[in-house]
Amino acid sequence: MLIATTEKIPGTEYEVLGLVKGSTVQCKNIGRDIGSSFKNLIGGEMGSYLEMLNEARDIALGRLVDEAEMMQADAVVCLRFTTSAIAPGAAEIMAYGTAVKFK
Repeated sequence: MLIATTEKIPGTEYEVLGLVKGSTVQCKNIGRDIGSSFKNLIGGEMGSYLEMLNEARDIALGRLVDEAEMMQADAVVCLRFTTSAIAPGAAEIMAYGTAVKFK
């Protein structure tokens, strides 16, 4: 599956199939939360959160691709990610874009 953040893919023509999306809600475990609290006091990168968000983006992107494949898309254009806090310690990551079929 070709995925692009741009609206156009050079050298291609396509028809728009529609919106595709994938999302996940991830939360951190108590051990990571305690460690991150200390990091918050002294500063620096919160590795456990970074790992959690990277994993969440991969899951959301995989679900977007699954939805695009169900529509028999050849590619997804205009890919975007968004995130929001759902509850203390939990975040939603959503990937969305436009599924297209090459002509």
